[in-house]
Amino acid sequence: MHYIGLFLEYLTVELGLAENTCGAYERDLRVLMKDLWFSEEDALAGVSRQQLIDYLTSLKNRGRTASTIARKLAAIKAFYRFLAAERYIKNDPAEVIEAGVKGMHLPKVLSVEEVEDLLNEPNLGTPEGYRDKTMLEVLYATGMRVSELVALKTANVNLDMKYVIAFGKGSKERIIPIGRTAVKYLSSYMEKIRPGLLKDENWELLFLSSWGGPMTRQRFFEIIRDYGKSAGIKRPVTPHMLRHSFATHLLENGTDLRVVQELLGHADISTTQIYTHLTNKRIKEIYDRAHPRA
Repeated sequence: MHYIGLFLEYLTVELGLAENTCGAYERDLRVLMKDLWFSEEDALAGVSRQQLIDYLTSLKNRGRTASTIARKLAAIKAFYRFLAAERYIKNDPAEVIEAGVKGMHLPKVLSVEEVEDLLNEPNLGTPEGYRDKTMLEVLYATGMRVSELVALKTANVNLDMKYVIAFGKGSKERIIPIGRTAVKYLSSYMEKIRPGLLKDENWELLFLSSWGGPMTRQRFFEIIRDYGKSAGIKRPVTPHMLRHSFATHLLENGTDLRVVQELLGHADISTTQIYTHLTNKRIKEIYDRAHPRA
């Protein structure tokens, strides 16, 4: 049975994942086969939990980074979840296996106060400043990837219903709610600012550069970095840092992990779980400071 081929077809047809993503999954599964000395894919259906644990342990012993091991585990878990769901196997051997968090690279996030400082930096008296303020508010309100933000079209914004439609990896569509602050700035930007920036009426993109064309990822990286510096934030600020902050702040305020997964557009909840390590770390710090016997 060509289990890997069936799995890749599922990723492409059912989940709509990009070719590069599917290729990475396939490479990780082929490496697993090689390390377990399997010559046929049929053998993958008989893998035990202990074999997978031994494989992951061997990767660590060979000096593989925590992020590499976590990525390979994500591929393995997705593969065996698929086999179990399609009833090719009775039990999922990877179901309860988790990557160790020691040494794991955790996302860099901003505090709520730092986010406020960053969002207050743009000069609302200029068209570019008002555009930047709107982009920052939308980014923090939605947790979108920067590629999704700059690709956002005016038709994908519904101010009455307070949501935007983002197209993530593999062109997968998701609806993301936006709060009243982002709605307020979006409304003014679309009504008063964007028409002044627009040089070609054929442009459907929401956010435009000062010359009237599309805003690029590279330019927005420069913009947010400069605002971070002027806001006095000591670390270099990136668009992805706002995405990480969005997720972390939601979890700190009690949002369910599955909801955050949907908002971020993660195909696998194991990707979202890294944010729980951040919130758990913060809880421990607060406990150590606050408890008289900590």
